[in-house]
Amino acid sequence: MIQKIKSGIQSKISSVGLPILALCWVSFFWGTTWLASKEGVKYMPAIQLVAIRQFLGASLYLTYFLFKKTTWPKGKQWKTIFILSILNFVLSNGLSTWGVKYISSGLGAIIGALVPLWVVIISLFNGEKLVKLSIIGLVVGFAGVCVIFYEHLSDFLIFDFRFGIIISIISTLTWAFATLYTKKKAASFNPYFSLGIQMFISSIFLFAYLGATGSAVSLSSIPMISWISIGYLVLFGSVLTFIAFIYALQHLPAEINSIYAYINPIIAVLLGAYIFGEPLTISIAIGGIITLFGLYLVNQSIRNSKK
Repeated sequence: MIQKIKSGIQSKISSVGLPILALCWVSFFWGTTWLASKEGVKYMPAIQLVAIRQFLGASLYLTYFLFKKTTWPKGKQWKTIFILSILNFVLSNGLSTWGVKYISSGLGAIIGALVPLWVVIISLFNGEKLVKLSIIGLVVGFAGVCVIFYEHLSDFLIFDFRFGIIISIISTLTWAFATLYTKKKAASFNPYFSLGIQMFISSIFLFAYLGATGSAVSLSSIPMISWISIGYLVLFGSVLTFIAFIYALQHLPAEINSIYAYINPIIAVLLGAYIFGEPLTISIAIGGIITLFGLYLVNQSIRNSKK
């Protein structure tokens, strides 16, 4: 009897504890990838860093699934994978990494957290009615962004800063489209295998862009710190944390699993200030809190509408 009770308790801890541990992993390490990207793009083109990262990450995924002799996608599944590879990895990941070449990793992370706002706005243009909580969340989130950039108004006169902000915002927009497309075209295909294929397809496009523009630097000229950054991004950004994210997504309620989106920017801002000496001003702190609260309201309205 006692043995059965112990077994039940251990099963309970395993079923709840591991997903929570996975969520904590995602919340911390995806926040740190902004800093790794910031360090890597100091010494090489951002698109080249992303291309190498996606290729290496894809190689690990595909090697595993080829060894396991996993069934390949069929028919319309390829179309979904192809579109998501463009939206998620070529555009969203590519542009967000490019963006932190010109803005702080903290600002990049805060902008990256704005995806739910775009999801609601796109849904509005698609004819869906917004509930009151969504509207309040949008207003609050926008107000928070205004507070954040209050001290950066003069920086918008600088082309590089302005360019970094614009492409970072576009990256969140493409991720929002990918989120909505995934919901619309939900497939039963193995999500981990799909992730590897998406990364591989995206790396082909990114390498093609580098070849066409001649913007790549020789591999021998890339300093060790950039290779360390790439290795960190591959291991903790593209492989381990994505696996943890999908695992948490499959085992935790949406309202709990979404917590990572609020913690990532906080981790990026605090570590950016500590490691890189990036400015941590009152406006960034207060504006960040307001923005995250607006995102919380939007996410809450989305969950309520699903119920």
